[in-house]
Amino acid sequence: MADDDASGEKLRDRITRHGEDALGKLAQDLLENPLITGAITRAFEAREKAVAAQETAMSALNLPSAADLERLTRRLRSVSQRLEGIEDGVDRLDRRLQEVSRTAAPPDERLAAIEAQLTKLAGEVAHLAGSLEATPRQVPREQERLEVDKPAPKSSSARKRSSRAKKS
Repeated sequence: MADDDASGEKLRDRITRHGEDALGKLAQDLLENPLITGAITRAFEAREKAVAAQETAMSALNLPSAADLERLTRRLRSVSQRLEGIEDGVDRLDRRLQEVSRTAAPPDERLAAIEAQLTKLAGEVAHLAGSLEATPRQVPREQERLEVDKPAPKSSSARKRSSRAKKS
């Protein structure tokens, strides 16, 4: 019995292999036949012409083509995704505003605190201004003519030129 199953599978494999080979050879022969390839080419050209005629007719009737509907569908999906992103952003912003409004003090209290701080700072500035002298101290005469950076000594010819320039 096992021998019959094994021989049956071998026979099936051989028939399958021969069938595949025969189909492959038939397809190759058909593709090499100029009459068949010419017919296939003419069929594809006729299909393209029919599609173009259909689009022209639909355009004349102001009806969208399948390509138009597909483009519109893609655009709608894109807009929908962008809108969902905007909605998510608005939701996050809303949650953030709710958190801030819960933790923040009311505006009247905040203004009162700011005014109190300004009053305190104004008092400190007035105290500092009062403690300063009204007129600035005089600089001692010795410090008036101090040279901070002494220029490098000039050569004798440069001194002569500068003295001539001063005279003129």
